[in-house]
Amino acid sequence: MKIARIYERVSTSEQDLTRQAALESMARDNGFYIAGIYKEKASGAWANRPELLRMIADLQPGDVVIAEKIDRISRLPLPEAEKLITSIRKKGARLSIPGIVDLADLAADSAGVSRIVLESVQELLLKLALQTARDDYELQRARQRQGVQLAKAAGKYTGRKADSATHERIITLRQSGLTIERTALLAGCSISQVKRIWAIHQSKKLKD
Repeated sequence: MKIARIYERVSTSEQDLTRQAALESMARDNGFYIAGIYKEKASGAWANRPELLRMIADLQPGDVVIAEKIDRISRLPLPEAEKLITSIRKKGARLSIPGIVDLADLAADSAGVSRIVLESVQELLLKLALQTARDDYELQRARQRQGVQLAKAAGKYTGRKADSATHERIITLRQSGLTIERTALLAGCSISQVKRIWAIHQSKKLKD
């Protein structure tokens, strides 16, 4: 039996996961049993995403991790991205990303030099995809900084918007019973920020 675990991610609370849900029907159409679906709203530039870590912990040998694009899995710098991929492979699982040629099945049926070549091509394609995902992230950040500078120059800058995705993640983690320190680690923020956001959340609950 082919077993899949589907990872769906968007960066902010304003985005939704509807489009990525098509992965579920695609996987079933291709004969996969879906052992788990992991959804979260978090930046791909953070390695400590709760649902990503939960998925990796759940992985069993032979599982296939399916994501819409490689940047759903990672927008990390290449060394960190490769470390993340290695943690998946150490569990005996592999990635399947539509749009990136996956030669794993072909390699399994090959031998000798052919297998070495196919596996090398697979690794090269994956490394290029991971680097491209990071480059896109860096480009977006640079454009955001340029936009802020132009807005400031024009006197139209109103300040940075609250990171609602991080705020939601902090609240969810604290509500699950995690300590402030553990929440800060998993949310990728400071302990002081966790304390501040949690205090605001608690005060709102008292007013409701």
